[in-house]
Amino acid sequence: MAPWPKRAGRLVFDIVTAPTRAKLADGRDLLFFSLPGHTPAPVVDRRPLPERDPAQSQLRFDRTTGQWVIIAALRQDRTYKPPADQCPLCPGPTGLTSEVPVPDYDVVVFENRFPSLCGTGSTLAVPDGFVPVPGYGRCEVICFSSDHTGSFADLEASHARLVVDAWRHRTADLMGLAGVEEVFCFENRGEEIGVTLSHPHGQIYGYPYLTPRTAVMLEQAREHRNRFGRNLFEDLLAREVTDGSRVVARTSSFTAFVPFAARWPVEVHVYPNRFVHNLVDLSDGELDDFAQIYLDLLRRFDRMYSAPLPYMSALHQYADTDAQREGYFHVELMSIRRSATALKYLAASESAMDAFISDVMPEAVAERLRELG
Repeated sequence: MAPWPKRAGRLVFDIVTAPTRAKLADGRDLLFFSLPGHTPAPVVDRRPLPERDPAQSQLRFDRTTGQWVIIAALRQDRTYKPPADQCPLCPGPTGLTSEVPVPDYDVVVFENRFPSLCGTGSTLAVPDGFVPVPGYGRCEVICFSSDHTGSFADLEASHARLVVDAWRHRTADLMGLAGVEEVFCFENRGEEIGVTLSHPHGQIYGYPYLTPRTAVMLEQAREHRNRFGRNLFEDLLAREVTDGSRVVARTSSFTAFVPFAARWPVEVHVYPNRFVHNLVDLSDGELDDFAQIYLDLLRRFDRMYSAPLPYMSALHQYADTDAQREGYFHVELMSIRRSATALKYLAASESAMDAFISDVMPEAVAERLRELG
């Protein structure tokens, strides 16, 4: 596979010790991030994998909404709830059974075998008529640990920081790729969310366009700047801190709060206490603090009920460009569980009209999460 072209004018640099790099049988990239004193020993991937076909991913423009839709038929073939002894994310020391051909690892990142987006491109343009365009971009999988039965919340602080470093490294690298407009690190945890691999992992997308949520938030931020001369997210954070009723935890570098207009039954936002665009902008001390508060929140989530809370984690990151200059890095943690026995389903109002109806008071959720600290 040819190397990805770098975006002109972007500085891409090593943020942590350079990962150990390898290749999978079909040419996909494999990167190992390791704790001090640990040296990964990847073996040759000997699986007979077919060559990937980038044409399996398309972008189609919905003129009724002005939004792009990704069509990725290849994803129909992705691995679905395999038994634990056939997990493709566990170490595979023989090179015949796993996406991670190595006896053991700490954190690993690799290109998704069944990607939503794949290949390289340039600036995306809306076509005339019903014309699909190549679904270029980048989709990666990040495994937080080799422990199949663990979770992010189970990680030691140093290991959680290693995951953050891997997110940061991939953010810097993907933001420098030609045609990538937005980098999104995320995790889905729990079968209730739709997870098909129980091994603790997340994903990293490099989109060739600004996602609809990001575009809306940036437009709101521009309007706020024009009206008040200040950054929307900074003002929002300041008001949440002053009010205090929805603040869950606060450190010298980060604040976690349930938003005033929370859409999900359990929803917590994590903001750095100073304006930054993305993980690349954070100092070493802030990265330590971020790993700690992130772990703290996930552990509170798991203490809410008798079983671990299914959740989605979304890292909102922005590039330092004119179009994204008002973007303020933050994390959203969300769960569809609205009680110990009931789930929140996105039915007609949410799915068809994007009009969320919340079943719980944000202040009550914040109080409950504070109690669990």
